[in-house]
Amino acid sequence: MYQSIINSSLLPFKATAFHNGEFIEVTEKDVLGKWAIFMFYPADFTFVCPTELGDLADYYAKLQEMGVEVYSVSTDTHFTHKAWHDTSDTIAKIKYPMIGDPTGRITRNFGVMIEEDGLALRGTFVVNPEGVIKVAEIHDLGIGRSAAELLRKVQAAQYVATHDGEVCPAKWQPGEATLAPSLDLVGKI
Repeated sequence: MYQSIINSSLLPFKATAFHNGEFIEVTEKDVLGKWAIFMFYPADFTFVCPTELGDLADYYAKLQEMGVEVYSVSTDTHFTHKAWHDTSDTIAKIKYPMIGDPTGRITRNFGVMIEEDGLALRGTFVVNPEGVIKVAEIHDLGIGRSAAELLRKVQAAQYVATHDGEVCPAKWQPGEATLAPSLDLVGKI
């Protein structure tokens, strides 16, 4: 039986990340107090992964302006992240922390571990400042993600969090109309 991760709280973790030329420790406590994105990917030095991480790097400044921290996570070590950062022009532009999860604890916490391979599925999770998961998206390994769509999802999650009683319809963009669910709307949309 599958249990949704939506509205569940971050589980405890402690890991080392490569960030801005240094190795830093990251725990679930570091995530609290701000919005966060956890972007899991299978492995460094692969094919689809650098296109996704580079795409997300292009949106990092905008996400930071919105009060969002980004964490990429794979089951590689933080040493491997540094080596990849030092040898790939695409990965060199990354400014967000790259968490190494060689034990798979964080990957399992989010339910994206491929046990027989020791790798993560392409999982993306948006976590609110209270440490509660509000968006979860999981792709098969061959399907890349879009940072532009992720940005829109974060904007919608932040809007809903600050506008009680309103919801964002499909393709909603900031500044567009939202919906206030009520009996009057049933069957009229």
